[in-house]
Amino acid sequence: MANIDISLKDMLGIDGAIGAAVVDYGSGMALGTLGGGKHLDLQIAAAANTEVVKAKLRAMEALKLNEAIEDILITLSGQYHLIRPITGRGGKGLFLYLALDRGRSNLAMARHQLRAIEEQLEV
Repeated sequence: MANIDISLKDMLGIDGAIGAAVVDYGSGMALGTLGGGKHLDLQIAAAANTEVVKAKLRAMEALKLNEAIEDILITLSGQYHLIRPITGRGGKGLFLYLALDRGRSNLAMARHQLRAIEEQLEV
């Protein structure tokens, strides 16, 4: 089992990682961030991506989809942004956020690694 700091370090260790955060989508606040910089403010990204998660959950409810979100992918011209809601060990209401440089990352491998990190996170 890993804590938030270890999980953030593991996330930033994924090939092409630019920034990582663990976010409470009830409040929009990041519980922890690592990376980012002047071109990626992780506090703003945390708050903005909270709205993405809430919108998708509302859409799923309206459509009466009895499914769980594995991840949400936002593809930009130069980046991938992955949002992975946490499902176990007290993490309900949280999500992992990972920004990747599209030219230096393998999306399938990043999704696989992020899933493994989520499974190890103890909140």
